[in-house]
Amino acid sequence: MENLLVSWREFLHNKKKRKDTAGFSLYFLDNIFLLHKELSNKTYRHGGYEPFKIEDPKPRDIHKASVRDRLLHHALYRVLYPYFDDKFIYDSYSCRIGKGTHRAVNRFRSFFRKVSKNNTRTCWVLKCDIRKFFANIDHGILKKIFAKFVYDEDVLMLLGEIIDSFNTKGKVGIGLPLGNLTSQLLVNIYMNGFDYFVKRELKEKYYIRYADDFVILSHDKKHLERLIPQISEFLKTKLKLSLHQDKVFIKTFASGIDFLGWVSFPHHRVLRTTTKIRMFKRLEEELKKGTISSYLGLLSHGNTHNLKEKVKKYKT
Repeated sequence: MENLLVSWREFLHNKKKRKDTAGFSLYFLDNIFLLHKELSNKTYRHGGYEPFKIEDPKPRDIHKASVRDRLLHHALYRVLYPYFDDKFIYDSYSCRIGKGTHRAVNRFRSFFRKVSKNNTRTCWVLKCDIRKFFANIDHGILKKIFAKFVYDEDVLMLLGEIIDSFNTKGKVGIGLPLGNLTSQLLVNIYMNGFDYFVKRELKEKYYIRYADDFVILSHDKKHLERLIPQISEFLKTKLKLSLHQDKVFIKTFASGIDFLGWVSFPHHRVLRTTTKIRMFKRLEEELKKGTISSYLGLLSHGNTHNLKEKVKKYKT
């Protein structure tokens, strides 16, 4: 019960005025005691999802669970995250405390300096993307991974209930919903074996992964070419995933590498063109002080003096 109450306080952040949250709050004690009773009696069943679309920047299908189910996700996440986070490799950056895109991009530049010996030799980058990542997560494989680390049968049963609550359209036992807090943790757990495969078996020192995007740096282009079939085979046989062939390439760092919203060069980085367009479109549509401040904060991480001056004009 204590975990549910703490989770509720954290869950309410920036959500108090939402209609579904207000509805749950109206009968809060009844709702929280009923949820606790179902969990204690092992009769809890996950509800359905409300689908909607967003542009981020490409169209994405989001599936929103009920407040009751999202509260449970939060409570479960609070317990599982610290346990599993210790097991992840250092250079996994998605949805982790103290990580994120900016740290990943900074690490990317740091790796470039090491591989290129401070830009005195060519640095090649293998960049890969997994095809329809969330939509192709295999429930059976994910549950087997959990069984190796979690020994509490009640927790495993609850995880199975959440994992099986969603299926990609036309594929039973496949897919995780974009929008669940637990999904962010589940995909990192799902990919953790791949991370260790790259680090320990392929022995790649300069590897960074953010969700389904990952890069490997080397001074040897041929070496990177040899890695592609090995990576593809592991993803296919162990995780039932496949590389997005149109998004796999090997380029020199000097030519500019588009990674996590920034195009990185040896001595500077610039914002991706689509990100710039989306930023100014949002400023035109929704002019808020917080929005301007957040974009100025984003731009502070790159060589963006002219862009910052344009954004500042929206204040006047």
